[in-house]
Amino acid sequence: MDLPAVPSALLDALKAAAIEAGLPRLALVGGVVRDLLLHQRHGRPWQGVPDLDWVVEGSAARLAEVLLNQCGPERVTAVQHHDQFGTVALKLDGVPLDLATARQEHYPAPGDNPVVQPGSLAADLVRRDFTINAMALELISGALIDPHDGQSDLAAGHLQFLHPGSVSDDPTRVIRAARYGARLGMDLGSAARRQVGETVAAWPWAWQTGDAPQAAPPALASRLRMELERLLDHEPWPVALDLLVSWQAMALVDPGLQRDAERTRRLRWGKRLGLPLMSALLAAASDPGAVARRLQIPGQQLQWLERLPALQSWLASDPLPLQSSPDAWTTALEGGGWPPQTVALMVTLRPAAWRPLLRWWGRWRHLQSPQSARQLIAEGWQPGPTLGEELRRRRGVLLDQGR
Repeated sequence: MDLPAVPSALLDALKAAAIEAGLPRLALVGGVVRDLLLHQRHGRPWQGVPDLDWVVEGSAARLAEVLLNQCGPERVTAVQHHDQFGTVALKLDGVPLDLATARQEHYPAPGDNPVVQPGSLAADLVRRDFTINAMALELISGALIDPHDGQSDLAAGHLQFLHPGSVSDDPTRVIRAARYGARLGMDLGSAARRQVGETVAAWPWAWQTGDAPQAAPPALASRLRMELERLLDHEPWPVALDLLVSWQAMALVDPGLQRDAERTRRLRWGKRLGLPLMSALLAAASDPGAVARRLQIPGQQLQWLERLPALQSWLASDPLPLQSSPDAWTTALEGGGWPPQTVALMVTLRPAAWRPLLRWWGRWRHLQSPQSARQLIAEGWQPGPTLGEELRRRRGVLLDQGR
């Protein structure tokens, strides 16, 4: 086994420890195997080595113990045992390694978290999402293990799920497919497209969670949110979102977003205004607050999205004339009590009044009266409502002077 930038002494130490521990198999798994094949066979630039994930047939804790005995604490550092998961994280010669006991899993119901128990390397690979991620490099024998023909899909540029129930077991794999597709320049194969289409056609499922009918199972909702956050934070998101729409899969988040032709422009505006991309994405949903609650969007972002329909309604039913003064717009917006980020989200939706909303967000809301209350009191004003009105008046004069 030859891994660029990974010292051969590290691999030799792992192999010796595996043999000493009597392990049937120790295999490198995950994206590093896929990326190594893309580099060696298809000329993709090598992006460097992330954390190295190893699957152990046997006990990961036993392997870590032997490794520490053979190499000593100078080479083996930062050892962390996670007994409930059968994993050990450590550093060998300063390189992070994750050792995991081979596992198998099944889903008790669609969308639930899987039930996991010890298994073989073959069973562990079945747990993966795509054929291109279900390959392994076996350290002891040096063999490439590819039970699902991931090499062929890698060469063809196809993302294929591992089995016919992959998407129905976990629909978040569709979001993951868009992430990999954007990053690697790949698209769904024909069988994978059929799976996605069947799942979307049955969506939303007849969920019942406690007293909240039609609420997504919490495990599924949180995984959808996390996959979307990874997509928006770490991938070429314009490409990834286009892939989801081309697969008719944005309906997994909200049907309104499937019809949203302005998503790329809106998210770029959101980024320009310093908004979280998740909030900018959900702003165009059929009911932004409801979708945010279903996805368990945290605190403040949920509040921004929940207030958005009221601001939309005000702009549609009782808008100020577009030529109204900065003071008039500022008074109206601040009198409505909308969070500033809700106003900024409205800017990304480009209503007729988007320009004064943008000016309020970027400039007008930051301007205050040129004199403070203390200064006015020193000039002879008495504390009370009249003083407040005078501060607002002077602020208004300053706002209109700067128009």
